[in-house]
Amino acid sequence: MESVSVHGVAVPALGLGTARMRGDECRQAVTTGLELGYRHIDTAQMYKNEDAVGDAVAQSSVDRDEVFLVTKLLRENLRYDDVLDSFAESLDRLQMEYVDLLLIHAPSRSVPVSESLRAMNELQAQGAVNHIGVSNFSVSQLREAMQASTTPILTNQVEYHPFKSQSSLLEFCIENDVLLTAYSPLNLGSGLSDETLREIADHHGKTPAQVALRWLVQQEHVAAIPKASQERHLAENIDIFDFELSEAEMEQVFELQGGLLTRLRSLLQL
Repeated sequence: MESVSVHGVAVPALGLGTARMRGDECRQAVTTGLELGYRHIDTAQMYKNEDAVGDAVAQSSVDRDEVFLVTKLLRENLRYDDVLDSFAESLDRLQMEYVDLLLIHAPSRSVPVSESLRAMNELQAQGAVNHIGVSNFSVSQLREAMQASTTPILTNQVEYHPFKSQSSLLEFCIENDVLLTAYSPLNLGSGLSDETLREIADHHGKTPAQVALRWLVQQEHVAAIPKASQERHLAENIDIFDFELSEAEMEQVFELQGGLLTRLRSLLQL
């Protein structure tokens, strides 16, 4: 499994998203994912599946220290005391002593990000959280979070796929050593019949979904967390590290979202 290095931290480039999965479906997906080689597992308070994720990790033969586990704080849990209290409940559900990465799931309309980050920094100091980050933040919101935190903001998790540009954010992330974690990297399956993706897939003996994921993880400072529950999809998604897209193919996929800005092209060395 390839990894992305940010602030000296190696994050597995491909993870397993668990949104919209609960109970036995989620437990089995994570169990199968770990068996297939996934080591980056993403959950959230909002998903109501931290218990299932925790069960799967606890029962796996994979050591806990080998799993990069991410969870996220609900928007209504962003007051200082609520961060501490709700995260303690998350740890209980996960049956864990720590998480590798704790995110603010979305910017609050009423709570200053500095207040939330103060509590998250405290959790880091206690050893309950290794790294912190944000999700669904704009460039300006990410910049504010970086200025407010006493420790690095490791990632901004946002929707990103061949049909949704994040060029401004990606440029900012590359320049500031922040990981862009792409959720919904397959656009919920929409667009995978696109002719460009199909032609590139045929050339490599892969599927359009594999091309879309390879395109993401081949970009500097990008990781992807596709959601999958069926074993064949889990296996297909992780089978993207035995081929590489050419610069021309990378640009072809970027054209699906209107092409690359000159500065980002230079940063991505295309």
